[in-house]
Amino acid sequence: MQASETQAPPVHGAPRPPLAAARALMARFLGGEDGRDRAGAALTMAIRVASAGLAFLTQVLLARWLGAFEFGVFTYVWVWVNVLGTLAVMGFSTSAVRFLNEYAKPAAAGLARGFLRFGRAVSFGAGALVMLAGLFILWRFPGLADDHYLRPMMIGLLALPAFALTDFHDGTGRARQWIGLAFIPPYILRPLLILVFTGWALWLGGERQATLAATALVAATWITALAQFALQQRRFASETTGAAPRYDVGHWLWVSLPLLLMESFTLLMMNIDILLLELFVTPEGIARYFAAARTMSFVAFIHFAVSAVAMRRFALAFADHDATRARRQLDRFRGWMLWPSLALTGLLLVAGPFILSLFGPGFATAWPVMAALAAGYLARALAGPVEALLVVSGRQKATAAVTGLTAALNIALNLMLIPRYGLLGAGLATGVSFVFQALALSFLARRTLQRGFGETARNSRAKRP
Repeated sequence: MQASETQAPPVHGAPRPPLAAARALMARFLGGEDGRDRAGAALTMAIRVASAGLAFLTQVLLARWLGAFEFGVFTYVWVWVNVLGTLAVMGFSTSAVRFLNEYAKPAAAGLARGFLRFGRAVSFGAGALVMLAGLFILWRFPGLADDHYLRPMMIGLLALPAFALTDFHDGTGRARQWIGLAFIPPYILRPLLILVFTGWALWLGGERQATLAATALVAATWITALAQFALQQRRFASETTGAAPRYDVGHWLWVSLPLLLMESFTLLMMNIDILLLELFVTPEGIARYFAAARTMSFVAFIHFAVSAVAMRRFALAFADHDATRARRQLDRFRGWMLWPSLALTGLLLVAGPFILSLFGPGFATAWPVMAALAAGYLARALAGPVEALLVVSGRQKATAAVTGLTAALNIALNLMLIPRYGLLGAGLATGVSFVFQALALSFLARRTLQRGFGETARNSRAKRP
């Protein structure tokens, strides 16, 4: 193990968390660094598969319980909460993977503690400001949203501070490879609570409206955020005990703000289809498109699981100025991503009409959207976790530029194709944009690895007397 991979030692006598014990057992069986990576990716993938199943069940039941119209309204509100809440983290969820690995040694515990405090304050504070701004705008200019969107939107905005805090802790958990603490709260606990709270309210006689589901979303988001904060704080306290917090705010912002720009463009690219559909189709149309897009997004979970493991490995290789190691890792992770994505894409396309019919009558007509999106997801899988490599190797500005260009392309294609082809036009626009982004990021990653991670400079310093 490289020196830069040193993690703070566990508290003596403390029990190992169940997921950590499972990962260690899998890694021992598989053997070596590759075994550790495979174990981490497998557990991450297991959680995301479970969360995907839960999210799918939640969406199907909400569509059945609320009806296509109200489900479409809730979907639109949820997309806005997801976009605004992710942006409120200001890029610190992603930069946490880099900085908390750099500060993993005991000597840097003060910087780790300072980064945690600052990142939490920024995430929660920005989420609160966006919430207040959104509520003021909707109150002052109610005509900006149709009547059936207005009340659910105002309710949904109340979730933003908690959503942003959870997103930040997603990044800190990934940085420390605390897979359960990173992924279970937002991807298992939150959708489960939304489902339970909505079903409970309906059982008690609540009206089948999007406002009810939005209220459940707010309650679930706050409970999830508080539970995740408490659990992660206990783990971090054992690592940084006695270390006074130290702050390098300028450097943190210098790295994180370009990531905010990149994430803004990514969110636009991932959600602009649904946001623009609101201009051209009814809430029922949004509901059908959302069902098709989210069903196809099962493939993206493979990308997410592999990238979650790869990002930390790339960060360690960059810290060690070892581009050769990063190149080998990229080749390995690309294989992990491609073949499962091919298999799952084929399965989803074959079963697509049946899966969509579970949402209710008329949903199966959105199957062509799944086919249009498939090419984009496969292009991303073929490229591998190149975005993770670029972000942790200091190329976040170039990555943001590529992602911004892709988002602009996606917007233009959506505006051109939706009026003519409807839901299929939105799917085609997003699929083509994914292909473009995969090609551009692959080219950028290849150039970055060719230039190296400063190996010459490192070797020169090592030779000095």
